[in-house]
Amino acid sequence: MTCKRAEEFLSQEKIPVTTQVDAKKERIGAKAAIKLARTANELWVAKGKKFIHFNLKKEKLTDAELEKVLLGPSGNLRAPTLRKGKELFVGFHPEAFKARLLQ
Repeated sequence: MTCKRAEEFLSQEKIPVTTQVDAKKERIGAKAAIKLARTANELWVAKGKKFIHFNLKKEKLTDAELEKVLLGPSGNLRAPTLRKGKELFVGFHPEAFKARLLQ
């Protein structure tokens, strides 16, 4: 349900989406998820009610550490995942989205 809520949020706030991938149809495994994260400078991860920030320019996370925050129980990249410039957002957290995406 978080993907639906993320879509509703983006639509309501009129945030354009340039590319959208259906996570049910196109699975992104550990290798590809880590590769995606390595292209970002900042990583924002929603875990329950918490929203965790990693400055990937300063913090050198191992592949295992990235896997822990990027992958869901299926072993694939958690959804929703959004990218804005050099920032990568994993999971949905409405307050954090408002703070970071509406700047």
